[in-house]
Amino acid sequence: MFSDRADAGKQLAIQLEKYRNSKDALLYALPRGGVVVAHEVAKALGLPLDVLIVRKVGHPSSPEYAIGAYAETGDILWNEEEKQLLDEKIINGIVDQAQDEAEERIRLYRQGKKLPSFKNKTIIIVDDGIATGLTMRGAIQAAKKNNAQKIIVAVPHGARDSLKKIREEADEVICLTEPYWYYAVGQFYESFPQTTHEEVIQILKTYGQK
Repeated sequence: MFSDRADAGKQLAIQLEKYRNSKDALLYALPRGGVVVAHEVAKALGLPLDVLIVRKVGHPSSPEYAIGAYAETGDILWNEEEKQLLDEKIINGIVDQAQDEAEERIRLYRQGKKLPSFKNKTIIIVDDGIATGLTMRGAIQAAKKNNAQKIIVAVPHGARDSLKKIREEADEVICLTEPYWYYAVGQFYESFPQTTHEEVIQILKTYGQK
């Protein structure tokens, strides 16, 4: 159990110590909650911080249920079983919505700037936890497309089945705890308030990549 996202980030930083002040490592958070965790890693290790935008593609009848992940690179990772049950017109509609949301967050968090090249870089992707893993897997896919040399996933906790898939796709996974029973990301925090856009923007102003 972590007291809050900041506590989780401080503990993650200890496991990432070898990347302190690294010229070849870049720290990327999945907003919004992942930014608060990554903030502590950035402070502890002297690494610049940015966001990697990946939006959930929600089921049309239950938007909170993720059936895909849309990354800002234009890549989409699907739950293929769910996708096959939907009409093409409906699929196009929910993808358009996810794309619009991604573009809005790029404007909000990065002033519309595109991702820099990841060539010859170690990319550390941080989130506040992994449930289904679709969003993180979408981020890994995007980092690969952007020519990352090495991809490290760093999270405080995650569902075992999801982590198994992620370990097949990332070069390294650092996860502080892998409980047998996993219901939701928030269950492992004593305090789990919603992270605001304003918090993300302020953190990136202070620790963002120049």
